[in-house]
Amino acid sequence: MSERGFEGLDFYRDSLKLLKAAYRLAGSLPDYERYNLADQLRRAVVSIGLNIAEGYGRYHFLDRLRFLYIARGSLNETLSAFIIAEQLGYCDSEQLEWVRQLAVGIEKNLNGYCRSIRQQQQGGDEFGVRYMAEEQAPYVLSTEEMAE
Repeated sequence: MSERGFEGLDFYRDSLKLLKAAYRLAGSLPDYERYNLADQLRRAVVSIGLNIAEGYGRYHFLDRLRFLYIARGSLNETLSAFIIAEQLGYCDSEQLEWVRQLAVGIEKNLNGYCRSIRQQQQGGDEFGVRYMAEEQAPYVLSTEEMAE
């Protein structure tokens, strides 16, 4: 019986493997890294899965892609945190290589999913093919405010 929704996506399930590895590493870091590398690593790796799920839940293809692109950026941020940890002696090169291979696989599958979404262009007929955004009023400073 196959899972439905974002939980059935291979790259989402792989992101959960990466999440476990990242939390193990973050938990093993010295106390002085608690609010630096450990916190950043946890936020980056959690962002991967959350943005995959949020993108999956969006209807318009450009909205979906936006969240998947954020997930891809968080994936690279997570990999970078592992590289930093290896450089500082917090993990070994074998751990880093495992993470690197997992990240490459996630990114490859994520890119394929993005390509599929771009081809389908779901929601393009109803809402157009431009990013949806609210107009922003220009922010103007008076000369008095600029002098302060």
